[in-house]
Amino acid sequence: MTVDVGSPAPDFTMPTDGGGSVTLSALRGKPVVLYFYPKDDTSGCTSEACGFRDQQPDFSAVDAVVIGVSKDSVASHDKFKAKHELTFTLASDTDGAVCEAYGTWVEKSMYGRKYMGIDRATFLIDKDGVVRNVWRKVKVTGHVAAVLKAVQAL
Repeated sequence: MTVDVGSPAPDFTMPTDGGGSVTLSALRGKPVVLYFYPKDDTSGCTSEACGFRDQQPDFSAVDAVVIGVSKDSVASHDKFKAKHELTFTLASDTDGAVCEAYGTWVEKSMYGRKYMGIDRATFLIDKDGVVRNVWRKVKVTGHVAAVLKAVQAL
């Protein structure tokens, strides 16, 4: 499945760091930045997470909620969040259902070996639950600034 600009964002409930949970439909009324990343505490994922952390005051200023999603466990998220002092929610999609719904669980290739993994992608969901922007195959450099600019333009 794929999610496109203008389509309703697929709803979900996922466990989060700190033993909580997050439900997308419960966040109606606020813009949501939903970003998918492959693995806790790897170089690119850490750089991206720290970028969102550093810009958190700017996202909060426009009442936007940032949620990072990977297939890592809640325990892994807790360690990752503490180690890098992350200030936003990390959701655990261990069964991959949300990754499938958003089209981020894809076949990848490294050194000729094919495997399934999370495609780094970000979805900007408006206060009414409609997808307003989609970034796929994200390159970390400059990405957080581009997402912030799009959120501020809503």
